[in-house]
Amino acid sequence: MPLDELWQGGPRIAQAETVFRLGSDSVLLAHFASGIRAKRALDLGCGSGVIALSLAFQNKNLHVDAIDISEAAVKLTAQNAAVNGLSDRISAVCGDIRRHRELLGAGGYDLVVTNPPYFAASRGKAAGSPEMALARGECACGLSDILQAAAYLVRWGGSFAAVYRPERLSELLCNMTAVGIEPKRLRMVQYKAGSEPNMVLVEGRRGGRTGLKIEPPLIMANADGSDTDEIKKIYRR
Repeated sequence: MPLDELWQGGPRIAQAETVFRLGSDSVLLAHFASGIRAKRALDLGCGSGVIALSLAFQNKNLHVDAIDISEAAVKLTAQNAAVNGLSDRISAVCGDIRRHRELLGAGGYDLVVTNPPYFAASRGKAAGSPEMALARGECACGLSDILQAAAYLVRWGGSFAAVYRPERLSELLCNMTAVGIEPKRLRMVQYKAGSEPNMVLVEGRRGGRTGLKIEPPLIMANADGSDTDEIKKIYRR
C-alpha cells in the first residue's frame, strides 16, 4: 500500500478507500492542538490516525489512544503507527463512542481531540460506503454524544480541541458549555483573505473559567493561490 508523507521526514500515512482520507482539517487540528501540554491524549473518531500520528510525532513524551467505530479505521491507524515506529505510543481500539464509559477510564486524558462528522444524518453529500457515511455524517454518533464522551474522559482542567464547520459553531460552543467544557480559544480558517471561513478550530478546558480568545484567522492561500507562509510552516514546505 503506497504511503503519503505529511511533510518531508514526517509521518507516513497509508490510506484506504473505506476510511476517511487525509485532509487539511486533520492536519490543521493537529497543529492547533500541538502546543497544548499533555502526556496522555485521546483521538475520538481516529480514521486513519492522522491526528494521533501528528501529535505523537511532534511530542516525544506523548501517548495517544485512538478510538473509532470502524474496524478498518482502527486497523489502518495501528498499521500507520507501526510504519512510523510509534506502536509503543499509539494504541487504537474499535468501539462506539457512545459506550465510552465501558471502554475507557474517566478523567484519564490531559487532551481529547476530534475531527467529528460535520453533517447531520439527513444532510451532506452521499458517502460511497457505510464506513464513509459514519465518518461524514451523524448517522451513528452526534455532536452531543462526542462532547459527553470528551467531558467524561478528559481530566478536570484538561483540554479539548476540535475542528468543525463554521455554520455549526454556535451548536459546538453551546454543547461544550453544557457538558462543562468551557470554550477558551477559537480560530477561523479561510482559503484566502476576505473569503468566508470554511473551518473553525476550537479549544476548550474542562471546568475552565469563562473567557474566549479569538485568534487571527488562519489563511491558507495567497491571492495568487500559492501557500501562505503559515501553511508552509505547518506542512514544513
